[in-house]
Amino acid sequence: MSISSPDRTRLATGKPRQRETIMKVQAVPDHVDALNVRAVSKHFNVQRPPFWQRWFQKNRAANNDSAVVADGKIVGDGKAAGDLPKNTEKRTVTAVDTVTLDVHRGEIYGILGPNGSGKSTLVRLLSTLLIPDEGQVQVFGLDVLKDEMAVKRLINRVSVDAAFFKKLSPLENLLYGARLYGMTGREARLRSIKILGRLGLEPRTYTQPMEEMSRGMQQKVAIARAFLTQPILLLLDEPTTGLDPRSKYEVQEFVNELRDVHDATILITTHDMGEADRLCDRIAILDEGAIVAEDTPAGLKTLINRNGHEPTLEDVFMELTGKKLVEKDDFNLEEVEAQKTTAEIELEAVASERAAAEREVA
Repeated sequence: MSISSPDRTRLATGKPRQRETIMKVQAVPDHVDALNVRAVSKHFNVQRPPFWQRWFQKNRAANNDSAVVADGKIVGDGKAAGDLPKNTEKRTVTAVDTVTLDVHRGEIYGILGPNGSGKSTLVRLLSTLLIPDEGQVQVFGLDVLKDEMAVKRLINRVSVDAAFFKKLSPLENLLYGARLYGMTGREARLRSIKILGRLGLEPRTYTQPMEEMSRGMQQKVAIARAFLTQPILLLLDEPTTGLDPRSKYEVQEFVNELRDVHDATILITTHDMGEADRLCDRIAILDEGAIVAEDTPAGLKTLINRNGHEPTLEDVFMELTGKKLVEKDDFNLEEVEAQKTTAEIELEAVASERAAAEREVA
């Protein structure tokens, strides 16, 4: 399969000549999975929290009631201010933890998980925007590291925070993106107008600056831009966030159409359990960077007790990703206020010592 667009180059004589720019897309065998992920991990080094937050969390977790402040430092069971790590030190956070999954061709595969569970990081790894620290990712048999450009021709991605040229209109943004993929101006315009209309945008908004549009309308343009190139693997990172119910329905119908009519494979992350239940053939639930369950929506619902009613996908989600809530008796307001006062005393002492040292230097 190839996509061609006319381009003009100039000879040494100054006369223009017509040249065809061909973007070759490798043929994909039918028996190859759309996506194979093997033990993929991604780690980040992040800045440590501020001193007061680290001190408070450490003493709160240890339930240290015997700490006493003397000369601006915590003595007894506590620790001196100098014993705590400096703000410049960093800690390692595992965003994706040895994830393994397979997405079959023509499948709509969903990924559910709480905020911060690693869904968006995983999508960035699959779309070549991030490099995995461990493991391997293959898209239609192509390695995302060794065959990066070939993979990019097969995929497209929609993120919840899509970027645009805000001064340009939706049509201009789509035309710009289409030309980057080698489409002719005429083809890009016709396809852009068709997709924008299919997603429910009014014709008058096609030439309206993006900065004047609502967030929901901007998200529709982001989805249209991804659909424009007709990718055979589409990565949707919370695509319906900010959309009203009718717009959500239109996007969901379009996703089904892409799979059924255009033979596309869809990977979607979402917080909408009803959307996942309706759209997805299979679902993986991600928690703290790791997959805790994977099955069809109906199969996932059999993992929890019925308790007299038919389980929903939301029940499954809460059961598998729920954390122990803080008991009311565990929260002691007087203890919190006392530790806050202790921290304030210590910070004042540190500030006094620093001021005295500066005076000596002066």
